[in-house]
Amino acid sequence: MDTTYSEAATDIPSRIRAADVGLLLLRVVFGGLLAAAGLQKLFGWFGGPGLTDTGTVFEQIGYSPGVFFAAVAGSLETVGGILLMLGLFTPLACSIVVGVMINAASATWSGGLFGQGGYQMALLYATAGAVIACTGAGVMAIDHGRPWQRAGARWAAASIATGIAAAAAVLLLKAVV
Repeated sequence: MDTTYSEAATDIPSRIRAADVGLLLLRVVFGGLLAAAGLQKLFGWFGGPGLTDTGTVFEQIGYSPGVFFAAVAGSLETVGGILLMLGLFTPLACSIVVGVMINAASATWSGGLFGQGGYQMALLYATAGAVIACTGAGVMAIDHGRPWQRAGARWAAASIATGIAAAAAVLLLKAVV
């Protein structure tokens, strides 16, 4: 009987690499900030405006009905952020982030990249979502080693493309309504 250690047999890495810790840190901080932004929109938590006031802002920037779009954006940010923190259904979470942040960049485009109210944070968040789609969630994630885990270039491309397509659909809807 062979009693030697096999990493494949246990599916637990023999040592945690710095990259795995870095991905965990990125996912938890980034996902936490994203979820908090969603909760600000939905419930006014963390000093946020709440759904009614966020809906008014959404209406002013062309997303009508404002409360509906604010609820969708807040819900997606909250769910996407929580999924990222957990490393659960990571390609879906990254699609959510990319899609929502493309719309956020569109809404703040007139402020310029670095101007007051500019789109730099939306660009940063969308990029972080795309990067996590490319790298995967890492070994310190619920997805790791699960039958549903999806990673690799094709899944990254599909995740990013889905986010872009969803954003385009919302922007098209915004333009015609």
